[in-house]
Amino acid sequence: MAGRINDDDVKAVRDAVPIDSVVSEYLQLRSAGGGNLKGLCPFHDEKSPSFQVSPGKGLFHCFGCQEGGDTIAFVMKIDHLSFSETVERLAAKAGITLRYEEGGYNPSHQRGERIRLIEAHQAAADFYVRALESPEAEIGRKFLAERGFDQDAATHFRVGYSPAGWDHLTRYLRGKGFSDKELITSGLSQDGRRGPIDRFRGRLMWPISDTAGDIVGFGARKLRDDDNGPKYLNTPETPIYKKSQVLYGIDLAKKDIAKASRAVVVEGYTDVMACHLAGVTTAIATCGTAFGNDHIKILRRLLMDNGSARVIFTFDGDAAGQKAALRAFEDDQKFAAETYIAIAPDGMDPCDLRLAKGDDSVRDLVEPRTPLFEFALRQIVGRYDLETPAGRASALDEAAAVVAKIKTSSVQREVAVQLAGFVGILDQEFVVHRVAQLARWARDRGEKGGRGGGPQDRRGGAPQQPAQPAQGVQGVQAPTVPSGPALNLRSPAHRTERELLKLALQKPALVSPAFDAYGADEFTAPPYAAVRQCIEEAGGAERGLGDDREYLVAVMDAAPNNTVRSLVTELAVEVFMGRTIDETYAGMQLVHVRLRAVDRRIDEVQGSLARLGSNVAPEDLAAAQNEVWVLQQYAQSLRARGADAL
Repeated sequence: MAGRINDDDVKAVRDAVPIDSVVSEYLQLRSAGGGNLKGLCPFHDEKSPSFQVSPGKGLFHCFGCQEGGDTIAFVMKIDHLSFSETVERLAAKAGITLRYEEGGYNPSHQRGERIRLIEAHQAAADFYVRALESPEAEIGRKFLAERGFDQDAATHFRVGYSPAGWDHLTRYLRGKGFSDKELITSGLSQDGRRGPIDRFRGRLMWPISDTAGDIVGFGARKLRDDDNGPKYLNTPETPIYKKSQVLYGIDLAKKDIAKASRAVVVEGYTDVMACHLAGVTTAIATCGTAFGNDHIKILRRLLMDNGSARVIFTFDGDAAGQKAALRAFEDDQKFAAETYIAIAPDGMDPCDLRLAKGDDSVRDLVEPRTPLFEFALRQIVGRYDLETPAGRASALDEAAAVVAKIKTSSVQREVAVQLAGFVGILDQEFVVHRVAQLARWARDRGEKGGRGGGPQDRRGGAPQQPAQPAQGVQGVQAPTVPSGPALNLRSPAHRTERELLKLALQKPALVSPAFDAYGADEFTAPPYAAVRQCIEEAGGAERGLGDDREYLVAVMDAAPNNTVRSLVTELAVEVFMGRTIDETYAGMQLVHVRLRAVDRRIDEVQGSLARLGSNVAPEDLAAAQNEVWVLQQYAQSLRARGADAL
């Protein structure tokens, strides 16, 4: 075993790679105020951004699903990596050489599976690019040239060539130290009679990258008539390649998609190339599968579904293209962006269009013209004879069922009115009523299906899951985090406790050293008491006066379970309730929390005396009365002098 990564190196990696730059590889971020950034959460579906990133603290937190943590936690979660794999990946990005506690530097064969598979694909891409320059690859270069792509274009898109022999790539990668098992698992090789052989042979090769820019697969185009395989052959499903979760060109297009709030969905690799070379740098394509739900999730995170977002589909004008458009329309409601369809008058795809009519024609093609819903409905009603009552009725039945799936009632009504015009029914209200009726029936069926589950308390601070016993310092049990939403932010006590913990995590200088004298029992909400315990175990808020990030990492490490850890990240990135966050504001929170604790203790002692009545011993009565008097004097001082009395 290579051993654990040196703690100082882990800290160096965490500090060297800004969390906002890493998260921005997967979703669009915008200002959330207070130095924070926000975007659509990549870990659950949502329509409004509740995912926040704090670059200054190196933390992220989603107020919807409660996922949170630092840069390492984000990459582990989104790319399904182990801790060591994640640190190694980020270290490579930052140019940091890692040390291992047992055995020095980590040998390559001991690295994580995902990293090894990506490295194999990177090496394969380099091999294919060089092979495109060989005499054998003349047929590939000719294919590209005939479609208007020169050497610069091939280099920009890293297009390559797989030699026609049985095991050229396999032998090359073996020489690079990759095992046969890794080559088979990667999909770059496949089992042959005498061992692994190349999966791709004698084909033009396009590397397929994920959103982060890592090559995870290839698309291969047949070049020779004696090749009995399919026209396009893609990487099979592997641990790093899921065809329903990748979009060709997303690594090149993602920044412009986010910047322009526009994405152009085309059908093939050469169409993506043609669009980008023509100046449409937001073009992407699916890889051997229909545009589906996982693709929508990728685009929504980049578009952030603002009101001006556009998604333009370019499908061939043939029957297959029309079918693809209808299939895309079925998922249309999963976008908040407006969706359009662009079909060249003569049915050419972007690659052919650029070749025949130039770059301007490609740019003109993808200017939004026909809403996708309009195209889809016209395709449906076009299959019927609208000159007859029976034909109009049949067209309405099929199309109305599609319109009924539109979730927003105002949009649904507007589209229903347009449907009446498409079908030729003058009574628009009849069509609107029919669509609404179908929508109501669909909702009723859904409700009878028994889909349970109420809404989460998004500000509750604790996911609805069974709590685990929390162990504090030296085995002393810390406050237990209850299941379900435990916090009531309408409660002044809970609001103040939350603000004080946010100050202790985000601006410890404003509450130190007074905060560290507060006990966990001064926080009435058990989740807040658990966070207070974590801060104490991490060395107190005073530790935050030094390295802010190291302090927050220590607090998270002290959390007894994921529930408490999630609340820590939530409080560490949430904006404050007050407008001016200064010593005066911090002092108010300190005083309010302490004053309520003092008042509770007075009530407890007086309640005990009342219950005991005459049964209390004289010395106990005197001690209790003295405690109440001291507490009352302290409370009076807090009310009169504020933070100066702490």
